[in-house]
Order: sequence, then C-alpha cells, then structure tokens
Amino acid sequence: MATTLLLLAAPVAYARGDGLVRQEVTFRGGGGLVLHGTVLSKDGASGPEPGIVLVGGSGSGPREEYRQEAEAFARAGITTLDFDKRTVGYSLLHRDFGLLADDALAGVRLLQSRSGVNPHQVGLWGFSEGGWVAPLAAARSTDVAFIVTIGGSGYDPLRTETWNLSTHLHHRGVGGPFRRTISGPAAQFMGSTGLFPAAGYDPLPVLEQLHRTPVLALWGDHDTQVPPQESAQIFREALARAGNRHAVIRFVADGAHNGHRTSDGFDRIGGPLFHGKKLGELTPRHAQTMTSWVHAVAAGHPPTSSAAPAPGQALVTTPIPGHARYAWLAPTLLLLGFAAYPVGALLRRGPVLRPVRWLAGFGLLAVVATVACSIAVFVAGDGAAAPVVWSRPASWLVVQALAVAVVVSAGASAAALRRQRLTSTWAVWLRLAPVGLAAVGFVPWAVWWGVAA
Repeated sequence: MATTLLLLAAPVAYARGDGLVRQEVTFRGGGGLVLHGTVLSKDGASGPEPGIVLVGGSGSGPREEYRQEAEAFARAGITTLDFDKRTVGYSLLHRDFGLLADDALAGVRLLQSRSGVNPHQVGLWGFSEGGWVAPLAAARSTDVAFIVTIGGSGYDPLRTETWNLSTHLHHRGVGGPFRRTISGPAAQFMGSTGLFPAAGYDPLPVLEQLHRTPVLALWGDHDTQVPPQESAQIFREALARAGNRHAVIRFVADGAHNGHRTSDGFDRIGGPLFHGKKLGELTPRHAQTMTSWVHAVAAGHPPTSSAAPAPGQALVTTPIPGHARYAWLAPTLLLLGFAAYPVGALLRRGPVLRPVRWLAGFGLLAVVATVACSIAVFVAGDGAAAPVVWSRPASWLVVQALAVAVVVSAGASAAALRRQRLTSTWAVWLRLAPVGLAAVGFVPWAVWWGVAA
C-alpha cells in the first residue's frame, strides 16, 4: 500500500563544523506511524545529488547506530536519510518486513521531495535485516533507483539465526552435539510454535524481481552472523535469473557483519560505542567502495555484474523443515503423560507408588528443562550457553542429569510394579499407562533432541 508522504514539522538545519548540514525531519511511515530522522548533506553542495535512505538491522535500531555510514555518504555528496526504526508493529515476537519496506519507501519519497536531490537517483542501503527489507521495497516501487546491502542473508531468518548461533557457540567452545540441537530440534520448535517471527520469510522471490535495479551486495569477510559465502552465491544466482546486468558482489576486507573493522568477526576495532559496545570503525576503503558505486549509478554508468571470490566459511547452514508440528507436539504429549500421575493423585484415583512419583517429577522437569535451555539460546543469544563445561553449556549438563534420572526412575518404577503385583483394574491402567507411555517415548525424544549425546 502506498504511503502518503507528510512532513509534520518544518526541518531545522544545523551543522557541527564538520562540513555537513543536518536537518531533523518527521514523516509518516507505513500505517501512518510518525517516524523521526536526520537528513545529512554536504555543506555547500551544488546541483542535484543522489540520495540514499538507511535501512537498519534487527532490533530497536536508533539512528545513532548508523551515524558513520550516514556521514560517509553525506561527505561523498550523497544526501542521506538516517531515521529511527519503528517500535510500533515491531517487537521480539513480531516482524512485518512489508511494513518496514513501507517505512523505507516513505523515506525515499521524503528525499525525492527535497531541493538539491535528484528525485530519480534515490536508493536504499540495507544492513542485515535491512538486506531483506531493502530489496522488498525496491520490488514494490520503481522509486528506488539502486540498492546497497551489507550483511544481507540469502536464507530465511530462522535458518540464518541458527547459523549465527551455531557459529558463536562454536567460538565459545561448545561442541557439535549441542550445536546440532540448536540448529535441529530447537530451531524446529521455535519455528513451529511461532516463537520466532517471520521464520520462513523467503528472500528469493523478491531478489528474482530485481531485473532492472542496480545492486551492490557486500559482506564482511569475517561475517559471523550471516553466512557470507552461501548468501553471496544465492544473491548472485537469483539476480542472474532475474536478468539483472548490474549486480555487483563484493567482500569487505577485515570486515565484520556490519562491514566495520574486526580481527576475527567477533570483536570490533575502533569506532564509537553503541549501547556500551564498540561498533568498529567504518574504514575509508569500505566507504569509498559504496560511495563510488552510488556515484557511478547516478551518473548513468552502473557497473556491470561481477562477483569477487568468496571467503571461506567455517560452518555450513542447516535447512529447517517447515511446519514441523512434531517439534512441539512431542514434548506436549510427554508433559501430559508425566503430569497425569500427580493429577491422578490429587483426584485419588489408582495406586500411589513412590518410584512412579519420582518418574513423573523427573520427567516433567527433564522435558521443561530441555526445551527451556534451548529456547534461552534463541532469546538471549550464545551468552545463555555460558559457562561451558566439557564442550557443552553447564545448564545442559543439568538437563542430561535429569534425563538419566528419568531412565533410572523408570527402571525403579518397573521393578516396584512387579513387586506390588497390582490388580489390573481400569483405575490402575488410567493412572499408570500415561506415565509409562511417556517414559517409553521420552527415550527416543531425548536422543533426537540431543540430550543423550
């Protein structure tokens, strides 16, 4: 849906003595939401300039995070809109890339309306999540003259995030078994329950629509959050299928996920602090790569398609089955089975045996702890795996101990039942059958979830 551009307040220009003019602007994005931003331009610029709208990555995304890029584009004579990301209609559990694309297009129209900007040469810069949003916006509107992406993924968000987590867990010293849990059953659980927003968004159909829009797709050669080698291949092949003759694939030397300076992808060297963490320095070479490409496009000479050699990638991504209902159905049935025994005790139906009571209790704890320990990594990141003991999170050792307790108590329960020689009545069966079936089903489920590894 088209978004009507509306400036809500007269912009006020100011400068900091660094050769740039800044104007605070307020405009309406998707759904009429009021957005706030800063337009940066070169002081004393003459003639119509190209323009670019910065589309940030995931999270709250205040404009300050992208100040280095905004200033680099502006110093190069490219009028830049850097705006605060929406907080309405966007949250930890909800993503609407279409709504974010509407915000980006509203920003494009804002720059097109400004004197000193060539309305036919306004494009988008998209970082990380913006690597999904910027192409979507360009596919929806011919107003987008070009696209620059940095750290864009060729895969859906869930597959991308599992690779990100696996890579960071590997860096922490976590072994393969727990990483396979995260990229396998835990990821399927997150996707099937809807706990991971926009899990299955496929960027391929959008990329294949960009047959005329020039694209500069960049990745840091030390990107540890998006698989650079695989994503670059997907971008290249998809844009080639679209018939795009101006798709340039490049890699930023010593670049992290955001293209800024790093030694290994896990640190950031120099640059300002953002929320107490270094952003890393935007190197002059990286800035020059982007700005010179934009000027070539604006001059009517977009570079022809080419692809630089991709850097190595330590880990490969893992496909996540769609609609894996068994991922949440199995633990749900196990919980119901183990819970049936204490519920029966409250209702005073059937016999009460201490070993079976322990089995039900350990079973409930083991299932909940298995799922919770894995989900914590998706919610809080790889830091949730600390401390690491014997190549696995210490919390996972607790989960494995609970699983052993389930097996031991199941054996003790079976022995107690043989000793008791209970009369086979409906009350006995109704009380013992659910927990017995849950104990039997727990073993293959625990093996699949990686608890037994």
